[in-house]
Amino acid sequence: MQTIIQRIEMDQELSGQLKEAARILQNGGLVAFPTETVYELGGNALDPNASAAIYAAKGRPSDNPLIVHIADLDALTVLAKEVPDTAYQLAEHFWPGPLTMLLNKSDIVPKETTGGLETVGIRMPSHPVARALIKESGVYIAAPSANRSGRPSTTRGEHVIADLNGRVDMILDAGHVTIGLESTIVDLTSSVPLILRPGYITKEQIAEVIGAVEYDKAVLKRRKDDTIVARAPGMKYRHYAPKGDMVIYKGTAERVIAVINSLAAEYAANGERVGILASDETAERYQCSTVLRLGSHDDDEEAALHLFDCLREFDDLGITKILSESFDKGPLAQAIMNRLLKASGYQMVELSQ
Repeated sequence: MQTIIQRIEMDQELSGQLKEAARILQNGGLVAFPTETVYELGGNALDPNASAAIYAAKGRPSDNPLIVHIADLDALTVLAKEVPDTAYQLAEHFWPGPLTMLLNKSDIVPKETTGGLETVGIRMPSHPVARALIKESGVYIAAPSANRSGRPSTTRGEHVIADLNGRVDMILDAGHVTIGLESTIVDLTSSVPLILRPGYITKEQIAEVIGAVEYDKAVLKRRKDDTIVARAPGMKYRHYAPKGDMVIYKGTAERVIAVINSLAAEYAANGERVGILASDETAERYQCSTVLRLGSHDDDEEAALHLFDCLREFDDLGITKILSESFDKGPLAQAIMNRLLKASGYQMVELSQ
């Protein structure tokens, strides 16, 4: 397949730049496009063949549901069988933005889009390109992250091109995204709303709007569990994974630095190409030629923005062993650690004093 790669000029009128992309979506094709969270791979959410094509392009298991992206609130009553008051309350506070709500699907939404489930995830993105594309195309866009399945999510146009060039009809390149982590997913079909995937919108922020909300037990687990039913993207399968073997080390800074330095020297002596994922506060204390800074422990938004960039840079450098600090401070710690644990296949070592 010949992929059209189009650079989007953000300082110019968008609808004129998106006419070909809109036509492709209307005709059942696939378009990768930016949102504020990560790049997404989109197709017509109401076209079963388009959803099947998304799974094929990504190499994604077909029981891993897709999120439907909308541009106006009226879409909720079209896509969902019933819309609780909590959905409108959350929409008022967080839409457009990085929050996905899981609702009981209407009959119009094919199960090819929902991974065979009777629920559908719905989000209204805030990125101007995403919003303009939904409006210009006139279709609801089913879209997972625009990467090969299992790989780190894409936060730059060049990441999408590396993963999907030749596999999709068009890639819209609008530079770097602004958040860097996929949307928070909250399940509104349960008696108590459940967070199925942590993201930029935190549990505390959601609770301020609708009251009681809990994490799904799958979010809090610290080991691989193949029995989990994927009710939302990212719950079941290994995600965000670099090519190198990755292990996270948790403990005091002194202990983590000592252990990582020792292991880095041992692995390098055995011919491994070693990379370390560190904070700004500790990066200069590591004795390794490849140390990537995720950001400061005092700025978890910066860490979130750089996470997938760092994982992909390790791949570009041919790193075979990745030794990572844990990043478990700040409002976004749950979301960052969720991605790190999945990227490492839940390989985390808790170090004693």
